[in-house]
Formats: sequence, structure tokens, C-alpha cells
Amino acid sequence: MNYSIMERKNYTKPIVGYWLLGISGLTFGIVVLGGLTRLTESGLSIVEWKPITGIIPPMNHSQWNEEFKKYQQFPEYKLQNYDMTLSDFKYIYFMEWAHRMWGRMIGIGFILPATYFGIHGYMSRSVTKKVIGLAGLLGFQGLLGWYMVKSGLDEKLISTPNSIARVSHYRLVAHLGSAFLLYAGMFLTGLQIIRDAKIINGTFPMDVAKMLANPALKRFRLFSIGTAVLVFLTSMSGALVAGLDAGLIYNEFPYMGQNIIPPKSELFSTNFDLWRNFFDNPTTVQFDHRVLATTTFTVIMTLWLYSRRFNLPPKVRLLINSVLGVGCLQVTLGISTLIYLVPIPLALAHQAGSLTLLTTVLHLVHAMRKVPIKL
Repeated sequence: MNYSIMERKNYTKPIVGYWLLGISGLTFGIVVLGGLTRLTESGLSIVEWKPITGIIPPMNHSQWNEEFKKYQQFPEYKLQNYDMTLSDFKYIYFMEWAHRMWGRMIGIGFILPATYFGIHGYMSRSVTKKVIGLAGLLGFQGLLGWYMVKSGLDEKLISTPNSIARVSHYRLVAHLGSAFLLYAGMFLTGLQIIRDAKIINGTFPMDVAKMLANPALKRFRLFSIGTAVLVFLTSMSGALVAGLDAGLIYNEFPYMGQNIIPPKSELFSTNFDLWRNFFDNPTTVQFDHRVLATTTFTVIMTLWLYSRRFNLPPKVRLLINSVLGVGCLQVTLGISTLIYLVPIPLALAHQAGSLTLLTTVLHLVHAMRKVPIKL
């Protein structure tokens, strides 16, 4: 087998790939923990952003009272939690504190090893650039998280009729979308580093390389990439549903009231500008998510059927089967979450399922890439 197409100077040690996969696992975890923080309505409990001193939570009764008094000055307490006890506050405080601590852990777990690998020449120039980009996105994600929280602390919410203290659904989508992109970048870069190491070391299977060199797979690759994009967009649509509590209306499926499509007067309410119905109207947002989810599942089934035409490597075949299986599970979780009025366990599983589905599709996209080997 001739591996001369890939030069040794482009080599990155496999440990860097495994490290990135580990950090991507932590990122997956914080997405789930962030979902739990949102579902337990804990995200607005810490009203300050202290990256260093915020590591230590209140340690005595006096400090807890001080934090509680700070919380009492903001809209969520005044509008919704005015009867909250100190014990109740401690619960939501620790939920948000754990979420922020997990973020700090990811930051340290990324920056320190990345610095070490860079100084000691573990990474090629191209991988170094990617890691620097991921570091920038990681920092941006932290700032975006606080920017999101600030939207729920706005004093104007108190004077707004029928207002609910919650974060901007636009900022929620941006925060979740950034987390998904960060996760995807870490995951795919890690996989590629490990694969490249096998190619350069001469351990990548020749039979797999030959199968992937089939020109007929070009359309299948593009189909897989399109599926990944659709899964991502559907997940972001789900974030809009979550941010507007749109899952608490029309708790039935496939109907929305008397028909599959809700009344036009509800879809295009005069309470919103025409285009804002797609982002601010809970009825329209839920309907859009249903349409996107149904479309995504249909595309996944079509992708699976299309894959039967090709002689694929066993790993690729396993991944395409996994995409279908996770897709079925995700649809089941979504419908169940809606019908049962968004119970926390189901809603959390549905959010985790969205990233699991994206993971399997991205892994499929990566596994389908051609191998730079002279056959």
C-alpha cells in the first residue's frame, strides 16, 4: 500500500485526536446539563458573571442570604418566584453553578493540553490552526452564555404587561447553535487526526479505501452532508420551541386542533409582523418544528434506502443503520415529550437525542470521506 500522498510533515500525533474526542464528550455533557438547567428554570439564579471568584459557591448562611437578596432584585423573583424560600433558591443556584463549573472545566481541559501539544510539536500546522479556531469559539461560547442570561435579567421585563422572566429565545438558539458547532468541530477534527495517523502509519485497511474510492458514492456523500445540515436546522428549530415554551400548546400529534395544519389566523397572527410569526409566534414555531422534523426523518429514511444500492464498508453500514435507529428514537421522544406536556426526563432525553443524531450523521459523513492513498 502506498501512502506517499500524505506527507509526514502533516502528521499530528493520535493523542491529540483522542483528546479532542474527550473534550467533545464533555461538550456533549454540558449541552445536556444546560438543557436540565433550562428545564428546571435555574438559569437566572446567578445574577453575576465572575469567571474566577464565581468558582466558589456560598459557604455559609450569611453568604447564601446575600446571594438570595441579589436574586430578589431581578424580574424572575418579582414576577414568578416571589414565594421562593432560601432552600428552593439553593437548588436552582447549584444547577446553574454546576453548569458554569462544567464550562470552566472544559475551558481548562482544552487550553492547557492544547498549549502543551502546540509547544511540543504534537500538531501539524493545519491542525494547530483548527485548534486555535476552536479555542476562539470556546471563548465566544462562554461570552454568549452570559449575554443570553443578561436578557432574562432585564428590568424592563417587570414593566411589560403579561411578561415572563426568561432569556431571549434568539440568544438561546445562538447559544445552543454555537455549542453544537463547537462540538462538531472538536468531534470531526478528532476523528480526522486519528484517521490520518492510520493512513500515514500504513494501518488503514486497503479494502475500505478501495470501497470509498467508488465514484458512484459522490452523491451519497453529498446526501449525507445535506442530512447533517437538516438535522442541525431541526435542532435549532427545537431550541426556538423550547425558548418560547411552544411545546406546551397543541399537545397532540399529528393534529394541531382539528387539522394537521392549525388555522391560518393562528399561524399568521396579527400580533406579530408577518416574518416574525416564524420566530416569535409559538403556534407557528411549533408547526415549523413539526415540518422540519418530519422532513428530516423522511430524508433519513431515504438516505438509508439509497445506501442499499452500494457496497459499503462495514463501519459505514453500521453508521447508516445507526442514523436510522437514532432517528426513529428521536421522533418517538419528540412526540412523547409533546403529548405528555414536556416532562423533564423526556424533554432532556429529546435534547440529548438531537445531538446524538447529529453525532451519528457527522460520523457517517466523516467515514465516507475518500482516503488519500494510491491504490
